[in-house]
Amino acid sequence: MKTLVYAEKPSVGRDLARVLGAQRQGTGFIEGDRYVVTWGIGHLVGLAEPAEQNPDWKIWRLESLPMIPRTWKLAVLEHTHKQYDIVLQLMNRADIGEIVNAADAGREGELIFRNVYELTGCSKPVKRLWISSMTDEAIRDGFARLAPGVDYDPLAAAARCRSQADWLVGMNCSRGYTKKFNQLLSV
Repeated sequence: MKTLVYAEKPSVGRDLARVLGAQRQGTGFIEGDRYVVTWGIGHLVGLAEPAEQNPDWKIWRLESLPMIPRTWKLAVLEHTHKQYDIVLQLMNRADIGEIVNAADAGREGELIFRNVYELTGCSKPVKRLWISSMTDEAIRDGFARLAPGVDYDPLAAAARCRSQADWLVGMNCSRGYTKKFNQLLSV
Protein backbone atom coordinates (compact mmCIF):
# COMPACT_ATOMS: atom_id res chain seq x y z
CA MET A 1 0.00 0.00 0.00
CA LYS A 2 1.10 3.54 -0.72
CA THR A 3 0.78 6.71 1.32
CA LEU A 4 -0.90 9.76 -0.16
CA VAL A 5 0.68 13.03 0.96
CA TYR A 6 -1.53 16.14 0.68
CA ALA A 7 0.31 19.47 0.53
CA GLU A 8 -1.41 22.84 0.54
CA LYS A 9 0.42 24.21 -2.50
CA PRO A 10 2.05 22.71 -5.62
CA SER A 11 5.51 24.12 -4.75
CA VAL A 12 5.42 22.43 -1.34
CA GLY A 13 4.20 19.21 -2.97
CA ARG A 14 7.14 19.23 -5.35
CA ASP A 15 9.61 19.75 -2.48
CA LEU A 16 8.05 16.92 -0.45
CA ALA A 17 8.03 14.60 -3.48
CA ARG A 18 11.71 15.25 -4.16
CA VAL A 19 12.70 14.43 -0.58
CA LEU A 20 10.42 11.36 -0.49
CA GLY A 21 11.80 10.00 -3.76
CA ALA A 22 8.60 10.41 -5.77
CA GLN A 23 9.58 11.29 -9.33
CA ARG A 24 6.89 10.11 -11.76
CA GLN A 25 4.94 13.21 -12.73
CA GLY A 26 1.19 12.79 -13.11
CA THR A 27 -1.46 15.42 -13.69
CA GLY A 28 -1.81 17.11 -10.31
CA PHE A 29 0.41 14.65 -8.43
CA ILE A 30 3.87 13.07 -8.31
CA GLU A 31 4.21 9.35 -7.62
CA GLY A 32 6.96 7.13 -6.28
CA ASP A 33 7.22 3.55 -5.10
CA ARG A 34 5.99 4.37 -1.59
CA TYR A 35 4.44 7.84 -1.76
CA VAL A 36 1.99 9.71 -3.97
CA VAL A 37 2.19 13.46 -3.39
CA THR A 38 -0.65 15.78 -4.37
CA TRP A 39 -1.70 19.27 -3.41
CA GLY A 40 -4.37 21.87 -3.16
CA ILE A 41 -4.21 25.34 -4.61
CA GLY A 42 -4.71 26.83 -1.19
CA HIS A 43 -8.38 26.12 -0.55
CA LEU A 44 -10.03 23.55 -2.82
CA VAL A 45 -13.18 23.35 -0.69
CA GLY A 46 -15.08 25.86 1.42
CA LEU A 47 -18.39 26.40 3.11
CA ALA A 48 -21.21 26.36 0.60
CA GLU A 49 -22.97 29.57 -0.37
CA PRO A 50 -26.30 30.36 1.33
CA ALA A 51 -28.50 29.02 -1.49
CA GLU A 52 -26.58 25.72 -1.36
CA GLN A 53 -27.02 25.57 2.41
CA ASN A 54 -30.77 26.25 2.10
CA PRO A 55 -32.63 26.94 -1.18
CA ASP A 56 -34.87 29.46 0.66
CA TRP A 57 -31.80 31.69 1.04
CA LYS A 58 -31.34 32.20 -2.70
CA ILE A 59 -33.31 35.45 -2.62
CA TRP A 60 -31.95 38.17 -0.35
CA ARG A 61 -34.69 39.05 2.17
CA LEU A 62 -34.44 40.63 5.59
CA GLU A 63 -37.06 38.13 6.77
CA SER A 64 -34.59 35.28 6.06
CA LEU A 65 -32.04 36.65 8.52
CA PRO A 66 -30.29 35.37 10.41
CA MET A 67 -29.26 32.49 8.17
CA ILE A 68 -28.01 29.71 10.42
CA PRO A 69 -27.43 26.38 8.66
CA ARG A 70 -28.69 23.29 10.48
CA THR A 71 -25.80 21.33 9.00
CA TRP A 72 -22.83 22.94 7.29
CA LYS A 73 -22.45 21.90 3.66
CA LEU A 74 -19.12 22.07 1.88
CA ALA A 75 -18.60 22.87 -1.79
CA VAL A 76 -15.71 22.69 -4.22
CA LEU A 77 -14.57 26.20 -5.06
CA GLU A 78 -15.38 27.25 -8.61
CA HIS A 79 -11.78 27.64 -9.80
CA THR A 80 -10.42 24.44 -8.20
CA HIS A 81 -12.65 21.67 -9.62
CA LYS A 82 -9.91 20.11 -11.75
CA GLN A 83 -7.44 19.66 -8.88
CA TYR A 84 -10.20 18.62 -6.47
CA ASP A 85 -11.24 15.82 -8.85
CA ILE A 86 -7.62 14.59 -8.95
CA VAL A 87 -7.40 14.60 -5.15
CA LEU A 88 -10.78 12.84 -4.90
CA GLN A 89 -9.56 10.02 -7.15
CA LEU A 90 -6.25 9.71 -5.30
CA MET A 91 -7.82 9.64 -1.83
CA ASN A 92 -10.12 6.85 -2.93
CA ARG A 93 -7.54 4.89 -4.94
CA ALA A 94 -7.43 1.23 -3.90
CA ASP A 95 -3.65 1.14 -3.41
CA ILE A 96 -3.61 4.15 -1.05
CA GLY A 97 -3.61 2.90 2.54
CA GLU A 98 -3.19 6.12 4.50
CA ILE A 99 -3.12 9.87 4.05
CA VAL A 100 -0.54 12.32 5.37
CA ASN A 101 -1.88 15.81 5.99
CA ALA A 102 1.09 17.94 4.95
CA ALA A 103 -0.87 21.19 4.73
CA ASP A 104 0.71 24.20 6.39
CA ALA A 105 1.29 23.80 10.12
CA GLY A 106 -1.45 25.83 11.76
CA ARG A 107 -5.17 26.24 12.16
CA GLU A 108 -5.87 27.28 8.56
CA GLY A 109 -3.81 24.44 7.09
CA GLU A 110 -5.68 21.98 9.25
CA LEU A 111 -9.02 23.29 7.99
CA ILE A 112 -7.89 23.27 4.35
CA PHE A 113 -7.05 19.57 4.59
CA ARG A 114 -10.04 18.56 6.73
CA ASN A 115 -12.56 20.15 4.36
CA VAL A 116 -11.10 18.29 1.37
CA TYR A 117 -10.87 15.00 3.29
CA GLU A 118 -14.48 15.31 4.46
CA LEU A 119 -15.94 16.22 1.07
CA THR A 120 -14.12 13.36 -0.69
CA GLY A 121 -15.76 10.91 1.71
CA CYS A 122 -12.37 9.42 2.47
CA SER A 123 -12.14 7.32 5.63
CA LYS A 124 -8.54 6.15 5.40
CA PRO A 125 -6.33 6.77 8.42
CA VAL A 126 -4.66 10.17 8.58
CA LYS A 127 -1.29 11.18 9.97
CA ARG A 128 -0.10 14.76 10.40
CA LEU A 129 3.17 16.24 9.19
CA TRP A 130 3.97 19.27 11.33
CA ILE A 131 7.04 21.17 10.20
CA SER A 132 7.99 24.83 10.13
CA SER A 133 10.88 24.56 7.68
CA MET A 134 11.08 23.11 4.18
CA THR A 135 14.70 22.01 4.35
CA ASP A 136 15.36 18.42 3.33
CA GLU A 137 16.41 17.63 6.89
CA ALA A 138 13.23 19.14 8.38
CA ILE A 139 11.06 17.19 5.94
CA ARG A 140 12.82 13.89 6.69
CA ASP A 141 12.63 14.56 10.44
CA GLY A 142 8.93 15.47 10.16
CA PHE A 143 8.13 12.23 8.32
CA ALA A 144 10.00 10.31 11.03
CA ARG A 145 7.71 11.93 13.64
CA LEU A 146 4.27 11.78 11.99
CA ALA A 147 1.48 12.08 14.55
CA PRO A 148 -2.01 10.55 14.37
CA GLY A 149 -4.40 12.99 12.71
CA VAL A 150 -6.80 12.74 15.67
CA ASP A 151 -4.19 14.50 17.81
CA TYR A 152 -5.11 17.64 15.85
CA ASP A 153 -8.89 17.34 16.22
CA PRO A 154 -9.05 20.28 18.69
CA LEU A 155 -7.15 22.48 16.22
CA ALA A 156 -9.52 21.39 13.44
CA ALA A 157 -12.52 22.21 15.64
CA ALA A 158 -11.14 25.68 16.35
CA ALA A 159 -10.54 26.24 12.63
CA ARG A 160 -14.02 25.03 11.71
CA CYS A 161 -15.56 27.29 14.40
CA ARG A 162 -13.69 30.34 13.07
CA SER A 163 -14.72 29.54 9.50
CA GLN A 164 -18.39 29.11 10.42
CA ALA A 165 -18.37 32.29 12.52
CA ASP A 166 -16.88 34.21 9.58
CA TRP A 167 -19.60 32.81 7.32
CA LEU A 168 -22.38 33.71 9.77
CA VAL A 169 -21.20 37.27 10.31
CA GLY A 170 -20.20 37.93 6.70
CA MET A 171 -23.25 36.46 4.98
CA ASN A 172 -25.83 37.76 7.43
CA CYS A 173 -24.37 41.25 7.85
CA SER A 174 -23.69 41.69 4.12
CA ARG A 175 -27.27 40.79 3.29
CA GLY A 176 -28.70 42.83 6.16
CA TYR A 177 -26.79 46.01 5.32
CA THR A 178 -27.37 45.56 1.58
CA LYS A 179 -31.14 45.31 2.09
CA LYS A 180 -31.23 48.09 4.68
CA PHE A 181 -29.27 50.63 2.59
CA ASN A 182 -30.41 49.35 -0.83
CA GLN A 183 -26.89 49.00 -2.22
CA LEU A 184 -24.48 46.07 -2.33
CA LEU A 185 -22.36 46.17 0.82
CA SER A 186 -19.87 43.51 1.80
CA VAL A 187 -19.17 42.90 5.47
